[in-house]
Amino acid sequence: MIRIVIAEDQRMLLGALGSLLDLEEDMEVVGTANNGEEAIDLVKQLDPDICIMDIEMPMKNGLDAAEELKSHSCKIIILTTFARAGYFERAQKARVSGYLLKDSPSEDLANSIRTIMEGQRIFAPELVDMAFGNENPLTEREKQVVQLMADGKNTKEISSQLYITTGTVRNYISVILDKLEVSNRIEAISRMKEKGWFK
Repeated sequence: MIRIVIAEDQRMLLGALGSLLDLEEDMEVVGTANNGEEAIDLVKQLDPDICIMDIEMPMKNGLDAAEELKSHSCKIIILTTFARAGYFERAQKARVSGYLLKDSPSEDLANSIRTIMEGQRIFAPELVDMAFGNENPLTEREKQVVQLMADGKNTKEISSQLYITTGTVRNYISVILDKLEVSNRIEAISRMKEKGWFK
């Protein structure tokens, strides 16, 4: 019997997923969580074979929880609405066994679980296509500048935090806008969020 924990903050979806998987003869949902913190506790307590995890959840998101459970024997499957290259990249670093999208047919999930239990990894095809040829073009320093912009810092605050002149900050910002193919800071932050490139 494959023992499963599901972490999902939308209760209706959590109930539906649990019921669907319980219908499978070789599967049993042993615990459900509404956020990443609960998911970590349940995995440690119940020692399931599989933990299916949403990404955007309160208290701790699914990727943070997956990173924390990296050394645990439980296999993690990310099940999300978001096909974002940055999320996929983080999921791979957390060594998840699967990254599937919520709009896939329900039988795909059960089949994926069985395949993952056999030791394989499964990623939604659209993610694999997106991951190749969708690398973040920014350097580490440029990423720091965008992150500070997203935190609401102005040019002067960024310059004092990174120990560089305001002129250098302005140069970085113009390069960032150019690389992200946007025309202002707000659009740059939106593009980074949309791609899932904020850590």
